[in-house]
Amino acid sequence: SPSTSVSSGINAEYGDEQLIYWPNFTIHKCKQRYTKIIQYLIRMRKLRKKNVKKLVSRDLKMEKRESRREAKALAAAQLDQSIEKELLERLKKGTYGDIYNINQDVFEKVVDQDEEEEEEAESEFVEDFDESDLEDIEDYELEMETTESGKAKQKIKVGN
Repeated sequence: SPSTSVSSGINAEYGDEQLIYWPNFTIHKCKQRYTKIIQYLIRMRKLRKKNVKKLVSRDLKMEKRESRREAKALAAAQLDQSIEKELLERLKKGTYGDIYNINQDVFEKVVDQDEEEEEEAESEFVEDFDESDLEDIEDYELEMETTESGKAKQKIKVGN
């Protein structure tokens, strides 16, 4: 580019003045190194102007650590739930007698929830229906259509 040639020409002359007593090979190597650095800086400027996707590294060590912590937390939560269920079962059975030191409202609430769950589990399901049931449904639909069409005819007659 023209701006780099001008600036490199000026800097090259300055470099010649400063490196007058050095061997030509060293001067040449310094100029090459200088132009390489300038080109590197120009490329960096161009890349900054572009919107390039930035690559982000993943910290696998941290991810593994967090996944182990999550697994331990889930195991602890399941243990707590199983202990709570066991204690509630013992409480319902009256294993320990009247030595409880709990809030009666909380106990009744838990018992009510359990009863609701049992009621939901006891709901009835309809058995599979046979082809005869399908014929009954079709007959019912036909009856409904005829009654609706009959009502429509009656309405027309009444209107006239």
